[in-house]
Amino acid sequence: MDRLNRALRTVPTWCIYICTALWAAFLFWQGATGQLGPEPIKALEHEYGQSALILLMVGLAVTPLRRHTGLNLIRFRRALGLSAFALVLCHLAVWAVLDIQSLSRIWADIVKRPYITVGMLGLVLLVPLAATSNNASVRRMGQGWRKLHKLTYPAVLLAGVHFLMLRKGLQQEPMLYLAGILLLLALRLPLRASRRNAA
Repeated sequence: MDRLNRALRTVPTWCIYICTALWAAFLFWQGATGQLGPEPIKALEHEYGQSALILLMVGLAVTPLRRHTGLNLIRFRRALGLSAFALVLCHLAVWAVLDIQSLSRIWADIVKRPYITVGMLGLVLLVPLAATSNNASVRRMGQGWRKLHKLTYPAVLLAGVHFLMLRKGLQQEPMLYLAGILLLLALRLPLRASRRNAA
């Protein structure tokens, strides 16, 4: 594991941004060329949202992985979070610009459709996290930065619930994602409890 961690330290974090941008562009190209099925806009919207959820879950897994396996991905957590946020914005843009195409309908859907309300709440929580994901904010906010970034937990949970509610009925795929999120959150509990006991 030490050898793997040393190898990972040589990988620049900007690789995650490049890979995310290429993936987003590839998905858009697939949608534009009719390769995402008979409803390309809905499919593109889904692909962006699901990709963002996966990155959010990977970011959530960083601490449990380090604690339970020794794999250290801490230096990539910021890039994972910002890349996830960028894909969330792509998801939002496809829904608002290509799908809804009306400001009045956008607000009506947010108010009337619970799964969209939940998704928007998750987005609102992600905005301050993305805005403060820089070294200047870390220095300026001190311990307050850590407290603010605990909003990651409810944000990812809301994203999982949004996915579950989006699908009609209790389908296996969104339930597995939500179960994974709950497991990742649960894996952090012993760590926090041990810190309290040590104090």
